[in-house]
Amino acid sequence: MPADISLTTTLLLCLAALAAGWIDAVVGGGGLLLLPALLVGLPHTPAAYVLGTNKSTAVVGTAAAAWTYVRKAPIDLRTALRIGLAALGGSLGGAFFAAGIDSAVLRPLIMAVLVGVLAFVLLRPAFGTAPPPSGPVTRRRVLAAVLVAGLGIGFYDGLIGPGTGAFLVVALAAILHMDLVTSSATAKVVNVCTNVGALAMFAYQGTVLWQLGALLAVFNFAGGTVGARMALKRGAGFVRGVLVVVVVSLLCKLAFDQWLA
Repeated sequence: MPADISLTTTLLLCLAALAAGWIDAVVGGGGLLLLPALLVGLPHTPAAYVLGTNKSTAVVGTAAAAWTYVRKAPIDLRTALRIGLAALGGSLGGAFFAAGIDSAVLRPLIMAVLVGVLAFVLLRPAFGTAPPPSGPVTRRRVLAAVLVAGLGIGFYDGLIGPGTGAFLVVALAAILHMDLVTSSATAKVVNVCTNVGALAMFAYQGTVLWQLGALLAVFNFAGGTVGARMALKRGAGFVRGVLVVVVVSLLCKLAFDQWLA
């Protein structure tokens, strides 16, 4: 635990971890809230330690949400684990290259992708809410999900992170024809793997504040459990609404960082 962190800052970070766990469980994107909170609350801490501590917190809340979903949602665990193993490898690679990447170069590309995601969701009102087609998913679609949602988004999660859950939800729903609740449930299993991969690399590099991460993880765990239960109870329409809010918020955050900060 950093010696100069005040009680007020600690409490605010705990609340941010709680809210981030809830957002992550419903649709992903909790890093949009927790990572900036850590950067503000720990202004003199090197960025690598902030990223590592964020992962040590997020992995617990995501695991709690994944466990809740697996017990109650109709999830294909075998497919989720296949994608998750690819995502673990991708996130390890992303975390390895994170120190050498200029985020200012990547932000415009990420914003373009987010605009596309937002347009896709808004222009297709039935996306993620209509019943999926009958019959099993083809091997070609599973392979596409492994490559896109596993390796591709996993690499992004290790490299930067915020918005990973939202990207996973949309990618899985589009590629595997899942409703948004099932897609969110599957995304949680995959996201656990990406978080584990990135955290392993940060831990290897010694850039994790373990005491602070453990404290925030307790609150993140609570938020993740509640969020997963709400998503299961309220259905795909609720998840879709939260997804739109998260994508718009992430776009605003990236635009601010790119042009106004």
